Amino acid sequence: MTEYEKSQSGYLFDSNCEDEFADVWWRGTMGCYEFNNTRPDDFERQNEILHDMLGEIKGEFFIPQPFHCVFGSNITLGDHFLCNYNLTILDVAKVTIGDYVFIGPNVVISTSGHPLDAERRNRGLEIALPITIGNNVWIGANVTVLPGVTIGDDAVIGAGSVITKDIPPGVLAVGNPCRVLREITEDDKHKYPMAPE
Repeated sequence: MTEYEKSQSGYLFDSNCEDEFADVWWRGTMGCYEFNNTRPDDFERQNEILHDMLGEIKGEFFIPQPFHCVFGSNITLGDHFLCNYNLTILDVAKVTIGDYVFIGPNVVISTSGHPLDAERRNRGLEIALPITIGNNVWIGANVTVLPGVTIGDDAVIGAGSVITKDIPPGVLAVGNPCRVLREITEDDKHKYPMAPE
């Protein structure tokens, strides 16, 4: 099994094997460079770059500059995806994002991790575990999503949270480490006033 195959299968892999990762890494790196250096109003070119770089885009989306990823090819975006500035996705493993997902500014989604013991870490060993974000999820500003996490449908993640474990569907979760605060209820529909018609 190659080091790249190990990285895609959830095994520790040697991240020093640059030749095995070069093609996918350079494709992502150059794609991000091109995307981040297009004119902010050149949406056509930005869309071309992202469609070429990302693994799958299932519908409408909006990603403002700057945007950063590792490979790009491991990212799947659902329909009606919307993020704010400075989204970073370390997609060494698969990152699957559902429909109607909103992501605030300065969010990091990282499939990459390192061993806790210094000996293996210093040898350049790394782990990559997939991340799944369900439908209708809102992730607030400055959130970090760590390797192997699944966020359930209809969940809301409070700003500044660090998600270390799975978040169930339909809840408001906050903190470091992120924990469920409460379920989202019918009353939440009436939290903010609507303008008169």
